Formats: sequence, structure tokens, C-alpha cells
Amino acid sequence: MAVNGTPATDASTLAFVESPVQLLNVLEWAHATAGTEAGSEARNRPHDLTVVVLSPTDPMTRGQLRRMAELARHEGMRVRWEEARGGAGAPFQTIGGLASALRRARRVVIGDPFSRYVQLLLTITRARELVVVDDGTATMEFIAQLTGGERLVRWHRRGGRRGPRDLVFGPVSAVARRRLTPSRARTVEVFTSMPVEEAPGVTVTANDFGWTRARFGPPRVSRGADLVGTSLVETGVVDPDRYVEAVTALARAHGATRYFAHRRESADKLHRLAVETGLEIVRPDLPLELIARRGPIGRLILSFPSTVVHTLPLALAGTGVRVAVCDVDPLWLRDTASPRAQGFLAGVTTTARDVQRLPALG
Repeated sequence: MAVNGTPATDASTLAFVESPVQLLNVLEWAHATAGTEAGSEARNRPHDLTVVVLSPTDPMTRGQLRRMAELARHEGMRVRWEEARGGAGAPFQTIGGLASALRRARRVVIGDPFSRYVQLLLTITRARELVVVDDGTATMEFIAQLTGGERLVRWHRRGGRRGPRDLVFGPVSAVARRRLTPSRARTVEVFTSMPVEEAPGVTVTANDFGWTRARFGPPRVSRGADLVGTSLVETGVVDPDRYVEAVTALARAHGATRYFAHRRESADKLHRLAVETGLEIVRPDLPLELIARRGPIGRLILSFPSTVVHTLPLALAGTGVRVAVCDVDPLWLRDTASPRAQGFLAGVTTTARDVQRLPALG
């Protein structure tokens, strides 16, 4: 369905998002490239852009996406909300309903090239321009895999055996990868705040969070410290007991009083953190970059290796807020973690700019 009754089938640019951060970075991309397309109408309706939300089922993510959709509409974008996972037949209905618009679109913007949903959509499109907007640390892996000619697999799943679904989906993934490879018929742009390798033919555009800084803040900065949560436990990378111990030690060492939960963190884990650490658990209704910019926020933000150690220094530039990242001790990793997990997490930390590095605790 189309939000506010606005049809979403005539746009020259279609953007597909599945998370609040992806939608935030579509807004950042549109802001950064504003004025490159002539005419006041283009500025009022950025790039004749329709955002298609392929809604997940997680209530926390859906709530944040609803809020981000409101912001996108306020910026003049059309938003089409798809209950893409609302039952066994939902994917077929969603893809069938989008096929005509996909074939007509001149430009397609995606937030997650690893998503099977997005890969299916890429097999349909005839767009001559593809844009991959930031999906956090996954963007670093995407560029590396594209350059190396590898299959597209999320970093925390690498090293595991390919299951039956992976084998069945293999041909679709291969076609999507070819679509994401620049050619004479197609340009590919990556819009990111992450440090990425150069890929032949791929245009890399820096995301400096100009839209966020223009629309929010500057925030009121308190004297305390805030801690940012991660979903490393939920993705099977870090042992839950080790994680709780590390959060406890980090909070005590720096006097943190609040814990900003990642939208994927489980309610049971958050309850345990509240009981054992005494931290106030905050479940944000917007991506953390916007929450921090809106304030109030602590003078020191503590995090484990994650996207925010790259994005928060940009979003909070000029505010005096410091970001510190705590390394992940190899002893925290679960036996089921990918063999590449430690190296990847270390890379997230070492490539972060304008952050303070802290030794592993716990």
C-alpha cells in the first residue's frame, strides 16, 4: 500500500529499505546529492524518489521505521510500506506488485545487498544506475567481496556450511552480484561513512551525516557517560555471560548510567543487564545518530566495535562529545562464531576515525 494514499509506481528512483538505519542513509544520500538534478521540482521531491519499506516483523524495528518514514515524507519523499513478511504468500505478492515499477525505474537505491529479498528484486530491475547506501559495517564486507569476486555473505555467517536454502538461492544471488558489478550498461555508487576499499568502476561517495546535522541539534551534553549496546550476542558471535561481564566492567570504569539498546537485542538480555549492572536501559525510537544529535547525550559515548564508532563522530561533529570503543577479547567469542569474526571486529575498531580506543574489559 502507499502511505498517505500516494501512489509509488511512477518514480524514476526507487529505494528499498529494511531497517531504520538504511532509511536514514537514503535521506542522507538524497541530501548530499541535492541540487545535482536541475529544477525546483526536483529539489522539492528529491530525485523523484519513492522509498519502499520492506517491513520486517520485529516490533522494535517496525516502530523505528514508522518514525523514519514520517521524516522521509516530511522531506518530500513518497513512502510505500510493504508487509513483505506478513505470511507465506507475502513475498510473492510484494515482488509481483513491485515488478512493473522496478522495470521502469531509472535508478534503484538499496540498503542491504546481502538481503535475499533485495537480491530477488535486483534480478527484475533494468535500472542503469544502482546505489548502495550505508548499512553499517556490512558495507565494508560488500565492497571487499565484490572486488574479490566472492559470493555475498554477511561477515558473521562466513565459514559455516552452506545450507539447502543457500544452494537453492545460489543462482539468484549470482545474478544479483552481476547486477551490482559496474558495466557499460550500469553504474554503481556506494554511499557510505565507512572506510571501504576501492572497487573497479564503483563510485564511492562519502556520507558525512549532513542531513542529520542540519535537521537535529546541537544536543545538550551532560557530564556523564552513555553506553551503546550491540547485537553481537544475538548474532551468535559473543558469549552472553562474557558480554554482561564486559558491560558491567565498562560501565563501572567510566561511570556510565544509561545503556542505549540495539534494536535487535533480546528483552531477556536487556532485563539481565538492567538487574546486574544497574544501568538505565533506553530503547530508542530512532537510529542512535538522531537520538544522540537530538540529545541530551553524555560527554563520553562508550561502544563495542560497531557501526556507531564510525557514524557518531560524524553526526556529533563540533559538539564536544567523545566516542570510545572497547575491543572485543577473543575469549568472549563463542565456538560458533565465524573464523573471521575477531579479525573483522578488530578492523572495525582500527579503521574508526576520531575515537578513543579502550582495552578489552571483563
